[in-house]
Amino acid sequence: MFLAQTIQMEKLLAAAIKREAEDIIISVGTPPALRLRGLLEVVATRVLEPEDTVALMKSITPERYQQQLQETGSADFAFSFEERGRFRVAVFRQKGCISIVLRLLPWRIRTFQELGLGVRVQELLYRPRGLILVTGPTGSGKTTTLATMIDHININRKVHIITIEDPIEYRHEHKKAIVSQRELGSDVPAFNVALRHVLRQAPDVILVGEMRDLESTQLGISAAETGHLVLSTLHTNSAQETVERVIDQFPANQQQQVRTQLASTILAVLTQTLVPRANGAGLVACYEVLLANNAVRNLVREAKTFRIDSTIQTSRDKGMKLLDDSLLDLYSKGIISRDEVVTRCRYHETVAERLHEMEMQPEQ
Repeated sequence: MFLAQTIQMEKLLAAAIKREAEDIIISVGTPPALRLRGLLEVVATRVLEPEDTVALMKSITPERYQQQLQETGSADFAFSFEERGRFRVAVFRQKGCISIVLRLLPWRIRTFQELGLGVRVQELLYRPRGLILVTGPTGSGKTTTLATMIDHININRKVHIITIEDPIEYRHEHKKAIVSQRELGSDVPAFNVALRHVLRQAPDVILVGEMRDLESTQLGISAAETGHLVLSTLHTNSAQETVERVIDQFPANQQQQVRTQLASTILAVLTQTLVPRANGAGLVACYEVLLANNAVRNLVREAKTFRIDSTIQTSRDKGMKLLDDSLLDLYSKGIISRDEVVTRCRYHETVAERLHEMEMQPEQ
């Protein structure tokens, strides 16, 4: 329980870990709140004043990020709390006051089985070259999926892994691989700057936290083309949208060349979202999986990306799956509710028909 007149960051962090909260949200004019299974729950303490949020910010924010906050109005970083949990932090100004959002990161890196990713995706991590993109909205678990992939490579391959992250969220110890983790702000100023020099650092596997701009996208594709396994993220909501977004970043006169490069390097696009479980016990990941075979590569090369969804749909036996199919599979197993399927699906009419068919079937 929190004291009425005392608000300590350590107690907030401990409460979030104990209750397995997704976020802590700290803002002037309201008590702190925990996000539990997607919904905010106000902590039983007093309303925060401007000086409270400043004190809470200073208690966890390194000096260089406090300076960045002063100069730009926001800063992002990550930190570990007493070997009990790790948090990703966003501090920012709003209405002249300091607000803080802390995302609780899983302390343990999850396995492929726990994430629900198949063997076909694991097999891609043994490839000597190519591009794997993990996509989805903010807070959809992309970083967790990438951490699982890096850990799998780390356990199984004698290679040099270089990660470029903003910020470093999961810390990887050297196992079979050597892992060099570079953080924006403290180790390197920007993704594109890091990528310009990364090939001189003898990497076998490169993780780019996000392809944020044209240059970082171009460098990432080039690295995959020249004999490296490259993993990265985009904020896109389907495999088809991801391919189109990558190509559309380039000027029109370069797009055909990029289609050719992307067709030769792309290994997979995993689009994911997190969905509340029907029993209220946390969240479950739901995936759309595009694996690049000859048919997919031809669609990319020939600017026929509008056919990607139908190719995924007819390739389930090859390990591919549309997001809507993943949602329906989870619903059929009782893991998520009907409302979540209807809310999150992409093709509403088709999904409505399939739900009707499923619900009309007699129970066994």
